Amino acid sequence: MGKRSCCAVALAMVMVMGLASLTLATSRRSMLSNGLGLTPPMGWNSWNHFGCDIDEKMIKETADALVSTGLSKLGYVYVNIDDCWGDISRDEKGNLVPKKSTFPSGMKALADYVHSKGLKLGIYADAGYFTCSKRMPGSLGFEEQDAKTFASWGIDYLKYDNCHNDGSKPTERYPVMTRALMKTSRPIFFSLCEWGDLHPAEWGAPLGNSWRTTGDISDTWESIMSRADQNEIYAKYARPGGWNDPDMLEVGNGGMTKDEYIVHFSLWAISKAPLLLGCDIRNMTKEIMDIVGNKEVIAVNQDSYGVQASKVREDDEIWAAPLSGYRVALVLVNRGSVRTSVTARWEDVGLPPKSVVEARDLWEHKTLERQFVGNLTATLNPHSCKMYVLKPIG
Repeated sequence: MGKRSCCAVALAMVMVMGLASLTLATSRRSMLSNGLGLTPPMGWNSWNHFGCDIDEKMIKETADALVSTGLSKLGYVYVNIDDCWGDISRDEKGNLVPKKSTFPSGMKALADYVHSKGLKLGIYADAGYFTCSKRMPGSLGFEEQDAKTFASWGIDYLKYDNCHNDGSKPTERYPVMTRALMKTSRPIFFSLCEWGDLHPAEWGAPLGNSWRTTGDISDTWESIMSRADQNEIYAKYARPGGWNDPDMLEVGNGGMTKDEYIVHFSLWAISKAPLLLGCDIRNMTKEIMDIVGNKEVIAVNQDSYGVQASKVREDDEIWAAPLSGYRVALVLVNRGSVRTSVTARWEDVGLPPKSVVEARDLWEHKTLERQFVGNLTATLNPHSCKMYVLKPIG
């Protein structure tokens, strides 16, 4: 057989293998065809601000605040209870039990309350013997029973952690809960909280609607930037129905400056990350509300095109993502300690080099007067950013 024939056969084999892989991926994706997460989820989670200090009164007040502040109308609809909501022991039938001292009315009543506000209730469990706090049983070995319990309560979102497990791989443990949730016939958004250890972006799509790509976040500049960097590596895996998750938002918890929180929110938005608030929204300042309530930035996150941003240049930090309507979302970041200028070039961000472009500044809420050809330059203060939507007009 000649060299060219060998190459042709090899190419054909690669194509067949590729098609087989695609078919397998498609069939696996149908394991969780729950129709959820067509855009990244938005809402609130209790952990970043409250940790284990939670009760049903605070959860109800948070639901009320999402409505009264207008955040629910912007898309923040999930009210997610994290760890520490349950008793340390199951009941005599092996069911998880809400802690009577903090959730005396039970989860079904709480779900009914949250639903009455037009919102959705999320809950937390763990693919191990205990949750991460060790204050609750895990769901390992009880997946079907716990999934039925969650469905009977009216749960809409499950965050599934990875602590205190049996040493088996998450690729073995997480599919068990996926199948259990499917059997309930209730659509429940499934958030895989595996911390990125085994690169869940590469295998999470058949199993869940989002997957953590990083370890836990904290309310510091270094933490948010490192989480953004780690998450960006997996940009190609994000798509409608399955999203990379660099952990919940810290905006409003007090550890960073206004400019740093704007960078945080901008990068999460353009990265198509879940926008899950982690502060006490009952007591938000106007400054924080203006950040998390920025409709134009939220629109980038929720754009139907569903493509996560990538860093297109490392030397000058430029993040870009295509949007619907032939537009491009752009974030220019200065992570340094001195004022600097950053230039985005059209060839780097996916625009034809000679395009005439209109630029909308999403934090100033204005379309810039001048039009741009070939590039756009912004001067940035330390730890700040500019966010634009670029629209070719000629």
